[in-house]
This record gives sequence, structure tokens and C-alpha cells, in this order.
Amino acid sequence: MSALVRVAVLYFAVLGLFPPLAVAVPHRAQVAVAFDAAGNIEPRVVEGPLSKSNPRDVTIDDPVRVASVSKLVVGLGVMRLVEAGKLNLDADVSRYLGWRLRHPDYPSAKITLAMLLGHRSGVSGEFDYLLTLDAELPSKLAEKGAFDADRAPGGAFAYSNLNYPIIAAAMEGATGERFDRLIHRLVFAPLKIDACFNWTMCSPDKVARAVALYRFNGELALDELGGRPPECPVVRASDGSCDLGTYRLARHGAAFSPQGGMRISAADLARLGVMLLQNGRGFLKKTSIARLERLTRVYPDRGEGSNGTFCSFGLAVHATGGADLKRPGCRSDLFGDGRLRVGHAGDAYGLRSGLWIDRAAGTGLAYFVTAVDVTAQGQRSAYGPEEEALVDRAMAARAQ
Repeated sequence: MSALVRVAVLYFAVLGLFPPLAVAVPHRAQVAVAFDAAGNIEPRVVEGPLSKSNPRDVTIDDPVRVASVSKLVVGLGVMRLVEAGKLNLDADVSRYLGWRLRHPDYPSAKITLAMLLGHRSGVSGEFDYLLTLDAELPSKLAEKGAFDADRAPGGAFAYSNLNYPIIAAAMEGATGERFDRLIHRLVFAPLKIDACFNWTMCSPDKVARAVALYRFNGELALDELGGRPPECPVVRASDGSCDLGTYRLARHGAAFSPQGGMRISAADLARLGVMLLQNGRGFLKKTSIARLERLTRVYPDRGEGSNGTFCSFGLAVHATGGADLKRPGCRSDLFGDGRLRVGHAGDAYGLRSGLWIDRAAGTGLAYFVTAVDVTAQGQRSAYGPEEEALVDRAMAARAQ
């Protein structure tokens, strides 16, 4: 399809004259898996190639970088440490970091893990969160622009990826363990899930099954691994070296991409969802799950959130649908049925993903779709059209 035709289709779709035309993308992979509180996991949509170099059909067991869905797993790890008495959600996070973290415009206000998990710390959402291996988080956060001058800690919502390297550093400071190994011990191993952050703790089998990420135009974005782990799983040091032995606990936090670097299959993502539907049975206390899911309003009409996607946010989880849809600026109804669901969405490197649970119905959906057109908008929500279409197909498959 020519660029001119695509623009015309999108224009008239926005006007509501006809739905956007489906565009076949040969390098796109998409998977959607339904699950329920009883532990049943059912593939709904499974199609596309693993990668251009390995064009076998994708499966529900092939891992992909799910972007910001990773944050939900970081939240689970934090709650495990809270239950173990290693962390306190409402304490000054400086206690765990070993260095003083303060908003320069509000130096007397403490910053807590709850604020960081819920994107109310004052840390800027526009600031670069990628750190070279030899960089240090304290000096990064001392740079101009790292904090929003008009947002005090505990105040207005602003989604910021940089919050999560700070959380990872605090977890390391509280335990003396490197983040990627720690999250494996706290979350993946107990749930018998073969997943990892930035490939360091995944099994060779999972590495060999990596789903490559492509942009809509076919350009490679990430993870065309050729069956081998990446030579350097982190952002190299400024001199080009990649010696993980130089990584300093509690002073970096970003190396293993806690904000978005989780590699996990749709089936294992669904297993995480089952645990949530079961209120943490055998993994976390019900009260801990409830704390994560305690939603606070976000006001996109006041400049909070992101184009109506975030209208209610808890700790490392947010909502779609529900009562938020009645409020100005909220376009969070991904499923188009108005039902309240909680979980987390992902959007990066040409991929959209999500893990959502409908607690009232006892059901959920885990999915990803690659090679999406990041310039296109959905018809009913602030999510992308490919994401809406995948969710619709998965939900329609249930009705058959």
C-alpha cells in the first residue's frame, strides 16, 4: 500500500467513515493467550515468523521483549521483599540506595518506593533513562531536567521509565544481589517461569527461541539473536567495553532494563496472570496483590498520563475500562466493552503487548504484536489499531 493511500485510510478512519484497512506485514508475529483463575491457558491467536533468519511459525512458548509489562514483574519482586521485611513502600528510598535521593526543588520531601512504582516521584518522564555500564545513577539524577520542577514527590502523576532503575537499585541495596539475578530468585524461579531481563538468566532453549522485533517498515529493532545470547546484554561502557564485573550494586539500576527489558513468552505471561487472579496464592499475600492494584486517579485532561491511556494507576499496574471512561480525556477502553481490567501494557521497538486480568470475571489475556505502525491510532482507545484488532480476534475466538 502506498504512503498516500495509507494516509487517506487513516484520515477517513478518524472521521469514522470506514474502519482502517488491514495491512499485511510479512515480518509481523502476534500471539494472544487467554487464561482463567483455575489455571487454564488457551491459545487464541498464534501467527507469524520467529524472525527473518528463522521463519518458523511463532508459538506461545517463544519469548519476546514485552516492554513496559516488565514493570509489573518489578512490582511483584518489590512486594516479595516487602513481605520479607527487606523493603518498606513508604520509607525514604535513600535508606536502601545508600545515597541521598532528593528532588532538587523539594529537598525536604522524601521519595518512596510507592511513589516510584506509581509514577508520582517527580522524576521526569522526558529524561533519558539509558545508562552506559560505567555511568552512575546518583550523578545522572543530579543532571538538569532529571526532575519536573512543578511536580513534588507524592504529587501529580507522570509516567517515567527512569523510576524503575531507581527501584532496581533500591532492591539491590536492600539485598546485595544484582537485579537480574534477584528478580529470577524472587519471581521467575518460584513460579517456574523461564524468563529473564536482558537475556542473562534465560535458559539456552529460551534464547534459541527469541522472537525478533521489527519496526513496521521491516527494519530490525532488537533480538535477531541467531540462537545465541547477545555478546553484551547491557549498554556498553563509554569506552565500548562490556565487563559486568564493573557493575556497581545500588548505583546503576538501569543495566538490565527493569523498565522494559523482560523477555518472556505469552504462555509464561499468562501464568503470571493466573497467579494474580488467584490473589498471589503461594507466592504473595492477598493484601500485597491488593496493594499493587489499589488504583489512584490520573487526569489526562490536566496534562497527566499519556494521551488517555493512563487514567488510573496503582503500583506497577494500571487500568483499562471501568468508571474511568466517564472522565474527560480518558481513552483507556482497549477491549471496547467497558469492563474494568488491571495489568500493564507495553509499547517499544515496534511492539505492543499487554497482560490484563478481569478480576470480576476471573479471566485474563496476555498478548504481543510486533511490527506495528506507531503513527496509527486505535478507533476506540488510545492504544494502537493492531493491538485493538488482536484483542478483538482473541475475544471473538472465545465466543466460537
